[in-house]
Amino acid sequence: MIGSRARYLTKSAAMDAIAGYCLANDVSEREFQIERAGQWTKGKGSETFGPLGPWLVTKDEIPNPQNLDMWLTVNGETRQKGSTKTMIFGVAHLVWYCSQFMVLEPGDVIITGTPPGVALGMKPEPKFLKAGDVVKLAIAGLGEQTQKVVRFKM
Repeated sequence: MIGSRARYLTKSAAMDAIAGYCLANDVSEREFQIERAGQWTKGKGSETFGPLGPWLVTKDEIPNPQNLDMWLTVNGETRQKGSTKTMIFGVAHLVWYCSQFMVLEPGDVIITGTPPGVALGMKPEPKFLKAGDVVKLAIAGLGEQTQKVVRFKM
Protein backbone atom coordinates (compact mmCIF):
# COMPACT_ATOMS: atom_id res chain seq x y z
CA MET A 1 0.00 0.00 0.00
CA ILE A 2 1.28 3.44 -0.91
CA GLY A 3 2.03 5.77 2.00
CA SER A 4 2.95 9.04 0.33
CA ARG A 5 1.99 10.85 -2.87
CA ALA A 6 4.42 9.98 -5.62
CA ARG A 7 4.95 10.57 -9.34
CA TYR A 8 8.00 9.81 -11.47
CA LEU A 9 9.86 8.03 -8.71
CA THR A 10 13.42 6.94 -9.24
CA LYS A 11 14.01 3.22 -8.81
CA SER A 12 16.03 3.92 -5.67
CA ALA A 13 13.17 5.97 -4.13
CA ALA A 14 10.36 3.52 -4.92
CA MET A 15 10.50 1.68 -1.60
CA ASP A 16 10.21 5.00 0.28
CA ALA A 17 6.67 5.42 -1.10
CA ILE A 18 5.44 2.19 0.48
CA ALA A 19 3.51 2.34 3.76
CA GLY A 20 3.16 -1.41 4.13
CA TYR A 21 1.97 -4.70 2.77
CA CYS A 22 -1.25 -6.66 2.94
CA LEU A 23 -2.72 -9.87 1.63
CA ALA A 24 -5.07 -9.57 -1.37
CA ASN A 25 -7.17 -12.31 -2.93
CA ASP A 26 -6.83 -11.58 -6.66
CA VAL A 27 -10.18 -13.12 -7.65
CA SER A 28 -11.01 -13.47 -11.36
CA GLU A 29 -14.30 -14.02 -13.17
CA ARG A 30 -12.99 -16.01 -16.14
CA GLU A 31 -16.18 -15.85 -18.23
CA PHE A 32 -15.98 -12.05 -18.16
CA GLN A 33 -12.29 -12.12 -19.05
CA ILE A 34 -12.58 -14.60 -21.89
CA GLU A 35 -15.80 -13.22 -23.41
CA ARG A 36 -15.01 -11.27 -26.59
CA ALA A 37 -11.30 -11.50 -25.70
CA GLY A 38 -9.66 -8.28 -24.59
CA GLN A 39 -8.46 -7.01 -21.26
CA TRP A 40 -8.12 -9.21 -18.13
CA THR A 41 -9.21 -6.34 -15.85
CA LYS A 42 -12.88 -6.69 -16.81
CA GLY A 43 -12.97 -9.87 -14.72
CA LYS A 44 -11.38 -8.32 -11.63
CA GLY A 45 -13.90 -5.70 -10.47
CA SER A 46 -17.03 -7.64 -9.53
CA GLU A 47 -18.70 -7.09 -6.17
CA THR A 48 -16.77 -8.72 -3.30
CA PHE A 49 -13.66 -9.33 -5.47
CA GLY A 50 -10.19 -8.41 -4.24
CA PRO A 51 -10.58 -8.65 -0.45
CA LEU A 52 -7.63 -7.11 1.42
CA GLY A 53 -6.35 -7.91 4.87
CA PRO A 54 -6.70 -9.09 7.52
CA TRP A 55 -4.43 -6.12 8.31
CA LEU A 56 -1.82 -3.75 6.91
CA VAL A 57 1.68 -4.74 7.97
CA THR A 58 3.97 -1.71 8.07
CA LYS A 59 7.06 -1.67 5.89
CA ASP A 60 9.42 -1.84 8.89
CA GLU A 61 7.89 -5.21 9.90
CA ILE A 62 8.79 -6.85 6.57
CA PRO A 63 12.56 -6.52 6.09
CA ASN A 64 12.53 -8.31 2.72
CA PRO A 65 9.27 -8.35 0.74
CA GLN A 66 11.04 -10.51 -1.86
CA ASN A 67 11.27 -13.52 0.47
CA LEU A 68 7.75 -14.36 1.69
CA ASP A 69 6.15 -17.79 1.33
CA MET A 70 2.54 -17.88 0.13
CA TRP A 71 -0.14 -20.50 -0.42
CA LEU A 72 -3.78 -20.98 -1.37
CA THR A 73 -6.13 -23.92 -0.77
CA VAL A 74 -9.62 -24.69 -2.05
CA ASN A 75 -11.64 -27.01 0.20
CA GLY A 76 -8.37 -28.04 1.89
CA GLU A 77 -6.61 -28.94 -1.40
CA THR A 78 -3.42 -26.97 -2.04
CA ARG A 79 -3.84 -25.20 -5.38
CA GLN A 80 -1.09 -22.59 -5.21
CA LYS A 81 2.21 -22.48 -3.37
CA GLY A 82 5.08 -20.13 -3.99
CA SER A 83 7.25 -17.30 -2.78
CA THR A 84 7.64 -13.64 -3.56
CA LYS A 85 11.27 -14.39 -4.45
CA THR A 86 10.05 -15.83 -7.79
CA MET A 87 8.16 -12.70 -8.83
CA ILE A 88 8.96 -11.63 -12.40
CA PHE A 89 9.27 -8.01 -11.22
CA GLY A 90 10.13 -7.09 -7.63
CA VAL A 91 8.15 -4.72 -5.43
CA ALA A 92 10.49 -1.76 -5.98
CA HIS A 93 10.30 -2.14 -9.76
CA LEU A 94 6.49 -2.35 -9.73
CA VAL A 95 6.09 0.79 -7.61
CA TRP A 96 8.63 2.68 -9.75
CA TYR A 97 6.95 1.51 -12.97
CA CYS A 98 3.43 2.47 -11.87
CA SER A 99 4.68 5.91 -10.80
CA GLN A 100 5.76 6.60 -14.38
CA PHE A 101 2.13 6.50 -15.57
CA MET A 102 0.02 7.73 -12.67
CA VAL A 103 0.20 9.68 -9.46
CA LEU A 104 0.33 7.23 -6.59
CA GLU A 105 -1.78 8.47 -3.70
CA PRO A 106 -1.71 7.39 -0.03
CA GLY A 107 -3.90 4.31 0.29
CA ASP A 108 -3.39 3.14 -3.30
CA VAL A 109 -2.85 -0.60 -3.59
CA ILE A 110 -0.70 -2.34 -6.18
CA ILE A 111 -1.59 -6.02 -6.42
CA THR A 112 1.49 -7.88 -7.60
CA GLY A 113 0.03 -11.13 -8.93
CA THR A 114 -0.25 -14.71 -7.81
CA PRO A 115 1.92 -17.81 -7.53
CA PRO A 116 1.67 -20.67 -10.04
CA GLY A 117 -1.40 -22.88 -9.91
CA VAL A 118 -4.32 -20.72 -11.08
CA ALA A 119 -7.31 -22.75 -12.26
CA LEU A 120 -7.16 -21.47 -15.85
CA GLY A 121 -3.76 -23.11 -16.32
CA MET A 122 -4.66 -26.51 -14.84
CA LYS A 123 -4.26 -29.59 -17.04
CA PRO A 124 -6.06 -31.55 -18.31
CA GLU A 125 -8.83 -29.05 -17.49
CA PRO A 126 -9.33 -26.06 -15.18
CA LYS A 127 -10.93 -26.41 -11.74
CA PHE A 128 -12.84 -23.16 -11.45
CA LEU A 129 -14.37 -22.03 -8.15
CA LYS A 130 -18.01 -22.86 -7.57
CA ALA A 131 -20.64 -21.94 -4.99
CA GLY A 132 -19.83 -23.56 -1.64
CA ASP A 133 -16.05 -23.73 -2.15
CA VAL A 134 -13.92 -22.44 0.74
CA VAL A 135 -10.77 -20.57 -0.27
CA LYS A 136 -7.95 -19.99 2.23
CA LEU A 137 -4.84 -18.03 1.39
CA ALA A 138 -1.87 -16.68 3.30
CA ILE A 139 1.44 -14.91 2.92
CA ALA A 140 4.03 -15.34 5.66
CA GLY A 141 3.99 -12.29 7.92
CA LEU A 142 0.89 -10.78 6.28
CA GLY A 143 -1.85 -13.01 7.64
CA GLU A 144 -4.47 -15.38 6.34
CA GLN A 145 -7.88 -14.97 4.70
CA THR A 146 -10.81 -17.37 4.31
CA GLN A 147 -13.70 -16.84 1.91
CA LYS A 148 -16.70 -19.01 1.05
CA VAL A 149 -17.78 -18.74 -2.56
CA VAL A 150 -21.45 -17.80 -2.97
CA ARG A 151 -23.56 -17.37 -6.09
CA PHE A 152 -24.14 -13.74 -7.06
CA LYS A 153 -27.68 -12.52 -6.39
CA MET A 154 -29.14 -9.95 -8.76
